[in-house]
Amino acid sequence: MAETRRVAIFGVTGFIGHALPELLAAHGFATTGVSRSGTGDVSGVDRWQKPDSPVLYGHHAVINIAGERIDRRWTYGNRRRFHDSRIGVTRKIVEAIRALPENERPRVLINASAVGIYGDRGDEVLTESSRPGSGYLAELCREWEHEAMEAAGLGLRVVCPRIGVVLGRGGAAFAKLATVFKTGLGGRLGDGRQWMPWVHLDDIRAALVHAVVSESLHGPVNCTAPAPERNADFTRKLAAALHRPAILPVPGIALKLALGGFGGALLEGQRAVPAALEADGFRFRHPTLEDALAELLN
Repeated sequence: MAETRRVAIFGVTGFIGHALPELLAAHGFATTGVSRSGTGDVSGVDRWQKPDSPVLYGHHAVINIAGERIDRRWTYGNRRRFHDSRIGVTRKIVEAIRALPENERPRVLINASAVGIYGDRGDEVLTESSRPGSGYLAELCREWEHEAMEAAGLGLRVVCPRIGVVLGRGGAAFAKLATVFKTGLGGRLGDGRQWMPWVHLDDIRAALVHAVVSESLHGPVNCTAPAPERNADFTRKLAAALHRPAILPVPGIALKLALGGFGGALLEGQRAVPAALEADGFRFRHPTLEDALAELLN
């Protein structure tokens, strides 16, 4: 008889993924870790495999949070890596599921996406029912989600977590921000009016586990804190928490010159709120930026 309480995690060795096996174990799930090396140093993983030909027989759920970091220049080569590590990996997962007998397929696919799918939307409050936007990131995420939703036609419940800026110890985003602000060189990006849809690391991990366990959650899900912040307010609160000034704004043109397309994306904003998660009964441990910073800087 096939096992029904096992979860395969693509991206298990990453910033978000490496703590998921122990969180899932608390709900009675064993874990298969999927990494390019076919192994890793992650507590709670009792099986390993490589992503090229994933074997998903006997798994209750699949979590895919794999993807090359996008906070770099969007050269042609990097765009290929972004695409292959997102759309390409998702396509292989769906193909592996399709190859299984119908009664042996996983029941749920949790396949990451990002709030970048909304594009630059100003002050518009964005829920999961909001239309996708335009631009490179929006198109990348739309294709990513399209590949994942192919699994719905195979009988799976599909959840696409639209992840915001993840704040957590050991993460590149927060580490870079904290380092700059500790020197007193921090400040808003551009005019600072763009919204930052952030989320604490503890909450994104808990949301992914919730998506596995909850039978009622499906489709796109904003994985962002309930209280997004404008960039100017975010930088002011971070500087205050570090007892440093935030007086050196970074001109938008400088960001674009230094980082190309990614620099331009930092000047765009999404006022995304987690309507689907909260309606499904999920409760955030760190719902406000003050809560999150207090925990991160303790």
